Amino acid sequence: MDHGALVLIELGALLLGIALLGRLAGRLGISPIPLILLGGLAFGEGGLLPFAAGEEFIEIGAEIGVVLLLLMLGLEYTADELVGSLRTSRRAGVIDMLLNALPGAAFALLLGWGPIAAVALGGITWISSSGVVAKLLQDLGRLTNRETPVVLSILVIEDLAMAFYLPLLTALLLGLSLGASVLTVVIAIAVVAVILFVALRHGHVVSRLVSSRSAEVLLLTVLGVTLIVAGLAAQASVSSAVGAFLVGIAISGPVARHAQQMLTPLRDLFASVFFLFFGLSTDPADLLPMLLPALALAAVTMATKLLTAYLAARRSGIGEAGRWRAGFALMPRGEFSIVIAGLAIAAGVDRSLAALATAYVLITIIAGPLLARIPDTKAFTAWTARRQGAGRPARA
Repeated sequence: MDHGALVLIELGALLLGIALLGRLAGRLGISPIPLILLGGLAFGEGGLLPFAAGEEFIEIGAEIGVVLLLLMLGLEYTADELVGSLRTSRRAGVIDMLLNALPGAAFALLLGWGPIAAVALGGITWISSSGVVAKLLQDLGRLTNRETPVVLSILVIEDLAMAFYLPLLTALLLGLSLGASVLTVVIAIAVVAVILFVALRHGHVVSRLVSSRSAEVLLLTVLGVTLIVAGLAAQASVSSAVGAFLVGIAISGPVARHAQQMLTPLRDLFASVFFLFFGLSTDPADLLPMLLPALALAAVTMATKLLTAYLAARRSGIGEAGRWRAGFALMPRGEFSIVIAGLAIAAGVDRSLAALATAYVLITIIAGPLLARIPDTKAFTAWTARRQGAGRPARA
């Protein structure tokens, strides 16, 4: 069969499969994320019917999916709201790092992988998946909830922390000199500072520049600017997700609302591609030896992530139910964890780390969206109401 025709047929079948999984998830009353991931596992490397013809398209589409998820999340908030959240959540960011990075680092040392692997695994267990959490909040209709700014601020602090962490990890893996390591970190920080300054001080100018009466022109302008900024941020060892999020923050007012309407279908399409790609790129056979260690690590670090968000939400005056919703929402790990594992393996760290990281991410990315629905159950709502009544009054 002609290669072009085969690509179109495979891509069409995958998209139709995603649609069917979405229908099934709707009937079951759950998020489609776990089903899409399992579908990717079934048809990816080592699966029932490996998919290969459109692999490059799916990979690029997955990157665009993460960018669009964070852009849309940024459009929900203003620069002032972001700065306010960061100021009130600095302590939560430190607690987040200590509670979630240390278990991963200790686990690597217990397995005898050495200090560099410990730094890598600490990052894998520390960072929640911005893409998965953003999609989860949207699926559950929680974007306007009181606890969502707390969740968002923790995600942003984590993503910004990657501007420090990734250059340092790279320096450790490659054995760079102290001077080269410092220069890499300084460049990354400068890029974040410039983007954040533009978003805060000149957001109205950005909004005017991208504004257009033509829906088509607005769509292309916002998408083009976002991809350029995301690419420049990634080139400077900063997360492309941070760049996309800050672009969303910089656009405000009617322009932001119009952009949301235009970008929502694209976001949904490419977000599904991102989760599908994650499953397609994983060989189920590699996961089996590391399944039990990954389960143990996931149980510990999902609990510590729950505690992190619960404490942050309580400090912000959020009610009992909102604290639990925030905690469960932050459990999934994803794109950053896989990137960190890839860097470590490429530098010669024990290859078992990749299998552990993949199994760990899959467990959290499947269990997280399922567990996130617990606070919406009647029994849990009644339990949190009793706890709320027994304690000090707080905002729900």
